[in-house]
Amino acid sequence: MNEISSGQNPKYKRWLSLTESKGIKKENLALVSGEKLVREYLREQPSNVEDILLPPKSKEEFPSNFRQTRLSSPLFKALDVLGTHSSLLVVRLTEIPVWQNEPPRGLELIVALGDPSNLGALLRSAEAFGVSRVVLTKECASPFLPKALKAASNAAFRVPLFSANGSLSDLKIENAVGLDMAGEDLNRFHWPKDCYLVLGEEGQGLPPITVTKIRIPMSGKIESLNATVAASLAMYSYRS
Repeated sequence: MNEISSGQNPKYKRWLSLTESKGIKKENLALVSGEKLVREYLREQPSNVEDILLPPKSKEEFPSNFRQTRLSSPLFKALDVLGTHSSLLVVRLTEIPVWQNEPPRGLELIVALGDPSNLGALLRSAEAFGVSRVVLTKECASPFLPKALKAASNAAFRVPLFSANGSLSDLKIENAVGLDMAGEDLNRFHWPKDCYLVLGEEGQGLPPITVTKIRIPMSGKIESLNATVAASLAMYSYRS
């Protein structure tokens, strides 16, 4: 087993970059954290595991065919951004293909969520409700940030992801449905068989693009729902 105690170690500096979107994109690697998600990933995609990073006093045991590296406490703490205190995986990513603005098949999402936790929760719902594809716009957070992977419960590795060439406001989208308080009541909306569900940035809503607008009826004094909650209700409605 390898051991690293210096923050100047080239491997460690590479892993530290994976706590930010820029490093994930450059290295084509991600950090998986949380004991349950780590064990799940090891079962499902063992060939993509580059290294297992262990905290200094960890008694966790892993098969000997995996490369394992023990880190000093300060180094591990800097990588364990979610404070799990359990071993981390360094995993290889497959390149996200570029969306070519093809007609949708079934329900597909076009997403501009900048918050990684919201994006992760959305991907978890997307898998649960059988979404065919998720298109990530330029302003979208990386789906492989630690917070996103935790909220997604590793769904980011299973849901078909595509990247858009541009921001949401730049895209020309047909057959699109968007959530808007001025839209048609979701309870009376008839979903087309094939369509895009479009989600704008948190707090800003949809840019001026052409979509069929739907709204989720609410009571009380709440003006709006969290974007992921609203999208999940819409996805469920489509499947019902």
